[in-house]
Amino acid sequence: MPKIYVSSTINAPAVDVWKLVRNFNGLPSWTPFVAESRIEQNAHPDQIGCIRNFLLKDGGRIREKLLALSDYDLSCSYAMLESPMAVENYIATLSLTPVTDGNMTFAEWRAEFDCAPERESALAQQIGTGVFQSAFTALKQRFAR
Repeated sequence: MPKIYVSSTINAPAVDVWKLVRNFNGLPSWTPFVAESRIEQNAHPDQIGCIRNFLLKDGGRIREKLLALSDYDLSCSYAMLESPMAVENYIATLSLTPVTDGNMTFAEWRAEFDCAPERESALAQQIGTGVFQSAFTALKQRFAR
């Protein structure tokens, strides 16, 4: 079972970053790889159990279920239900921690999943760099303005 962990610092207060990333339907507004997103069955995007269905800019479609959302801990966890990546049992958590020295944010994104052994390395790279780090880089650029 591959385990992915990516962390970064963002030059903005954690509460400001959280306002943006807590919206489970908001990926198109802060990631560079999501074209559009919708919450199925008209559920609220902060309702535990809601399912986001989003289209990637490369044409792939992903469905994910919100498992946990904490405004206190500034974190959310979700499970991937469907994706073109051929992964199973995918669970991820995005969490933010205030950095008091400089009023910045320490951001962490981790995931675990099952896949064919020969795909572990490529998927770890694709998810770690292509998704998590890419999103953090976009957040850094957004808050650098």
